[in-house]
Amino acid sequence: QVQLVESGGGLVQAGGSLRLSCAGSGSIINVMGWYRQAPGKQRELVALISSGSTKYADSVKGRFTISRDNAKNTVYLQMNSLKPEDTAVYYCNAVTIGRSIQNYWGQGTQVTVSS
Repeated sequence: QVQLVESGGGLVQAGGSLRLSCAGSGSIINVMGWYRQAPGKQRELVALISSGSTKYADSVKGRFTISRDNAKNTVYLQMNSLKPEDTAVYYCNAVTIGRSIQNYWGQGTQVTVSS
């Protein structure tokens, strides 16, 4: 079992920055990432990190940076140049790969960008 605790959401003006954190515990985590879900929309991938490799949604490339502190099992999402369309609940995701692949989710943190 993996437990994920998120922090760092909030309200920011367009053009501002926020940093999300997600601390994982309980098991070795192979992949960590962030997804988001805006009202009335499906949950979508924002960014992933695994063994140093990263992947970003096209909509956030050049503005968001994902990083991971392996010693702390913590993943970060630095969000710069925020836009109102970035407003969503952001969810931390962790994937463990053992006998089977397991997905875990954080509780979600609200990010609101005002225009």
